[in-house]
Amino acid sequence: MTRRAITSRRAVLLASATLLATAGTAVPASARQAPSPPGPRAAAEHALSALTGRGTEVRGGNGQAFKVVRVAMDRDGTSHTRMARSYDGLPVLGGDVVVHQTAAGKWRGSTLTLAKAPADSSPEVSAKTAEKRAVTKHRKVDGSPALVVESRTADHQPRLAWRVQTVGKQADGTPSRVRTSVDAATGKVLLREETIHTDAGDGKSLYTGTVPLQTTKSGSGYQLKDPTRGNTYTGDAENDTDLCILIWCIKRAPATLFTDADNHWGSGTTSDRATVAVDAQFGTDMTWDFYKNVFGRTGIAGDGKGSFNRVHYGDGYANAFWDDSCFCMTYGDGDGTSLGPLTSLDVAAHEMSHGVTSSTANLTYSGESGGLNEATSDIMAAAVEFYANNSGDVGDYLVGEEVALPGLGQPALRFMDKPSRDGQSADAWSSNTKNLDVHYSSGVANHFYYLLSEGSGAKTVNGVSYDSPTSNGSTVTGIGRDAATKIWYRALTTYMTSSTDYKGARTATLSAAKDLFGAGSTQYNTVAAAWSAVNVN
Repeated sequence: MTRRAITSRRAVLLASATLLATAGTAVPASARQAPSPPGPRAAAEHALSALTGRGTEVRGGNGQAFKVVRVAMDRDGTSHTRMARSYDGLPVLGGDVVVHQTAAGKWRGSTLTLAKAPADSSPEVSAKTAEKRAVTKHRKVDGSPALVVESRTADHQPRLAWRVQTVGKQADGTPSRVRTSVDAATGKVLLREETIHTDAGDGKSLYTGTVPLQTTKSGSGYQLKDPTRGNTYTGDAENDTDLCILIWCIKRAPATLFTDADNHWGSGTTSDRATVAVDAQFGTDMTWDFYKNVFGRTGIAGDGKGSFNRVHYGDGYANAFWDDSCFCMTYGDGDGTSLGPLTSLDVAAHEMSHGVTSSTANLTYSGESGGLNEATSDIMAAAVEFYANNSGDVGDYLVGEEVALPGLGQPALRFMDKPSRDGQSADAWSSNTKNLDVHYSSGVANHFYYLLSEGSGAKTVNGVSYDSPTSNGSTVTGIGRDAATKIWYRALTTYMTSSTDYKGARTATLSAAKDLFGAGSTQYNTVAAAWSAVNVN
């Protein structure tokens, strides 16, 4: 609806009121209806207009333009408009902003990380030089470098940069697509972002026992495709992998759709290739239902569209990954020593949640924001496990416990109550957190979530024993997993932006707790206490 249409509608309403008054018809106060809050389009228009007078607050300035990405509406009409920013036509990475407005369209504030307005769009370093700086061993440039304004560094300062994409493989055979930002003034590498999001998780055949599946009738048989969940499907990669030759990446693993004659899939053993497909499909089913029934989110992108799974990827491939480019999850069969097939429920939920993060805050997969990205997937994976309430894989605060084999040397991949149990993850924030691999810097947020949910000290949940410490020696009393999960999801979708770091995550979750439970509530105060307990103050 355009602003002109809004104005016209208001004029009609005023005219109607005048006619009623002239006719002497009294309208009781109890019968008068409050005006309906503006819809998403009107909220977006108001938000864009409001930026004009908020230059200092949103780091605005000459040459900048804003584009609405999406609008989230609360039940009371409060709106949260997420926008992308450009400067002189160049995208400002990390310049995204969320504008918060009341139901009446009044300004409530904004969320952003950009430190100041961009002021330079003339490169001193050539694109060719940037390519040389971006390329590392066994990697090839994919496409032409593009000028951007990069502000996703630790100081959030905007710098003109060349963005160079390279392709190759990660150490364990996972496809790799890295976007490197090279300072266009100095030639220094500012940031490298891996866009293939991996997790060292796995799954053994039917980890969750016999489970219900929605399938599609095709001729005399059935397809492992769920028409009730956006046609999400699972296919067999046939132990092939994606191949990158020079600048071209070929999807050699096409994921041939699984079919079955009698609609009874798998055998519960890895000798039947459909067994792990059942696990993958069930994992996506439960994750879809969790987001829909708990948050009202239909599908990964919230648009009702399904994704797809590729199982049996590679030969002895002991990992799983989410890929934005195909909107799909990919699972290996494991190495048979440390990890089994990577199709357990929490791994599936973890990978799908990478897609949700990509579709909302789009947390950069590097530094502290990368740790928050990984932690979001771990947090939501734990929540999905509890939601599924499956006796074959009970809810817990462990990551990848079903896929861990004796050769791994530990009962799970990660431990949320005390992340350092894996020997590498961080229990609490430090100045070195930003330098850790994102799977290990995620420990800070995972620990926060556990403390917020269950509290500190010794506790047993679903037969699993935990003993969670605090970095400041405090005692934290949890508010329950449901409340903690809702706070994290609202913070992710409403207040976090692409460059949010741990300090920003504290602010975002406090804002979310205030919205959901009120400032000064037990939940709000516990969010603050749990962050302090992991040294985020």
